[in-house]
Amino acid sequence: MKRILIICNTNSVMSQMAEAFLRHFTFSRVEVYSAGITPKNVNPFTIKVMKELGIDVSQSRTKSVNEYYNDRFDYIITLQDESREKSPMFQGSHTKIHKSVDDPGSAKGTDTQKLETFRKSRDQIKEWVTDFIERYQLV
Repeated sequence: MKRILIICNTNSVMSQMAEAFLRHFTFSRVEVYSAGITPKNVNPFTIKVMKELGIDVSQSRTKSVNEYYNDRFDYIITLQDESREKSPMFQGSHTKIHKSVDDPGSAKGTDTQKLETFRKSRDQIKEWVTDFIERYQLV
């Protein structure tokens, strides 16, 4: 079974979304984990926009990238330039993939405006995950 680690800065938005999409679209046929350089709680807007698509991440917990330092993965994916730069070097053979996504967690404005920003990032991540699954034949 393929093992994937998705890393972003806080593990509160984008890596949570990517992890959930990968589990959902591969029918849990891959082991997927997510982590952050400096973890924070899962953002409530993350929970809300994923629920709009029928994916429940309300029970997800954020994790530090350090929790996985000694684990081996087939793919290590970073979703922000900063997380790529600050991510530790993992041992073993793996494919490193970077996808730069704007962090909706820093969105300003009304709740409605923030939701739109989160939806835009969610949809971008969903499209990228779908392409990733197809490119690496994970289903």
